[in-house]
Amino acid sequence: MHPHIEDYALIGDHQTAALVSNRGSIDWLCLPRFDSAACFAALLGDEENGHWRIAPRGADACTRRAYRHDTLVLDSEWETDEGTVRVTDLMPQRDRSPDVVRLVEGLDGRVTVRSTLRLRFDYGSVVPWMRRSDGHRVAVAGPDAVWLRSEPEVLTWSEGRATYAEFPVERGDKVALVLTWHPSHEPRPRLLDPYESLRSSLDDWRSWAGRCRYDGPYRDTVVRSLITLKALTYEPTGGIVAAATTSLPEEIGGVRNWDYRHCWLRDSTLTLGALLSCGYQEEAEAWRDWLLRAVAGDPADLQVMYGLAGERRIPENELPWLAGYEGSRPVRIGNDAVRQTQLDVYGEVIDSLALSRRSGLPTKPHMWRMQSALMEYLRSVWRKRDEGLWEVRGPRRHFTHSKVMAWVAADRAVRTLEMEPKLSGDLDGWRALREEIHHEVCERGFDADRNTFTQSYGSRELDASLLLIPVVGFLPPDDPRVVGTVDAINAELSHDGFVRRYSSDHRPAASSIDGLPGSEGAFLVCSFWLADALHLTGRTEEACELFERLVGLVNDVGLLAEEYDPVAGRQLGNFPQAFSHVGLVGTALALFDGDEAG
Repeated sequence: MHPHIEDYALIGDHQTAALVSNRGSIDWLCLPRFDSAACFAALLGDEENGHWRIAPRGADACTRRAYRHDTLVLDSEWETDEGTVRVTDLMPQRDRSPDVVRLVEGLDGRVTVRSTLRLRFDYGSVVPWMRRSDGHRVAVAGPDAVWLRSEPEVLTWSEGRATYAEFPVERGDKVALVLTWHPSHEPRPRLLDPYESLRSSLDDWRSWAGRCRYDGPYRDTVVRSLITLKALTYEPTGGIVAAATTSLPEEIGGVRNWDYRHCWLRDSTLTLGALLSCGYQEEAEAWRDWLLRAVAGDPADLQVMYGLAGERRIPENELPWLAGYEGSRPVRIGNDAVRQTQLDVYGEVIDSLALSRRSGLPTKPHMWRMQSALMEYLRSVWRKRDEGLWEVRGPRRHFTHSKVMAWVAADRAVRTLEMEPKLSGDLDGWRALREEIHHEVCERGFDADRNTFTQSYGSRELDASLLLIPVVGFLPPDDPRVVGTVDAINAELSHDGFVRRYSSDHRPAASSIDGLPGSEGAFLVCSFWLADALHLTGRTEEACELFERLVGLVNDVGLLAEEYDPVAGRQLGNFPQAFSHVGLVGTALALFDGDEAG
């Protein structure tokens, strides 16, 4: 049986990340980047698809685990009949090559520890050739090479296409095991000092966390979310991936399994706001600059997502040799949603750049010209149908949220010109466009009989994205249409405050909203949006109660996936999910901090 999604913790080095289960097994790791092929893929298959477990011989799940305070250094402890042992896992910030450091320490008694390493390159499909060199184990296949060493050296042996080690530890004994990847055509990288890497990692993370200016309730939870966002940042470019994984299911056994190891434009405004509000201007500027580079070019070619460095081609493929998490197939890499038309992203990009300007980030010479070009293109296409922010794979529609975000684009462009009249732009034309879009949305996207905005023009379906209408300023929070929409979503799309994106009630694919069979769990960022909307509409006590329930969903090390199944009581979807953690930070700021950015 797979561990539950919430049974995993994250370690990373700002260029990739690994998932470590509470059984002491690294079941997911892509090297050298977040979007590279995995060398451990047991998460989406079984142990034969690659994993590395270190635990007391014969033990199952650890007794307890936790991150060292304000860091991404993970401690897992097992209490056994023979004694107690701790395994500390980290990925130090790399000099050149990525390293996984696993430190075993005896705390009490005498415990025999067992290491089982199965390297499987190319998402679990390639078994490497393993040999010895200078007392180390070396695995090579095609472009990949991995070295395993220990300090002090322990006996290793190969059996059944795996590499094993067993060694006893007593109180005070320490054994370090280090896994290092490099391109197979290059020489072995220099050896790092595992204990010095632990000290420097602790110092680096605590120094970074110490910059957080938020000091309200749930501070530790907010800081953990910020650390998670930092861990999902590809440091060389500043891009932030949506999650560290691909194909963790939105429905156990279902087909809603997508690759989230890419950077989505729509995450930009909320992520920028969270980073700026908490004092992380450097990270916010790096994300803003990644955004500027990614969207550069013809406005008609704007995509909804890009690669870590702004790559535009992210072809979607299926990996038939992987059985999927708990049988959830297919396993996909890449994402065909990159080819969709989603008009809301123009609003998100222009809103992000306006926020960065208002918040004092240094401007770029071409930034306003790019915004103006995006606005002019949007003026010509905003009336078209699109796939919407949820990337439906059914027919295109006039999604209300897409039109609202077109209004946001015009509104932010107008406000920027009003604040900085020296900039050039069609102020009168954009004002007229803003008014035109607003009138159409209120006329065609609102159901007067039910007093609620709807998912698309002429539809009776609701959509959680409509909760953003007061957040983005389209209508004031006390407008009866806003209050009615919040009430309708709370009544029809939520289960004790856990909000689904839209209705997906096991209809056949041909008649479903998104063109897919099956259902999904509650979308966590939407639940945070409901808390925000309740707060804005004067129901702050309800908002705080909902926020407390949502915070209660974080796993034992403070992480959230994309979705939650309130019936089964477990997390669903890719993990950890940046958008969920952005939502947590944003709602905490809205409820408990009056100085949030934007």
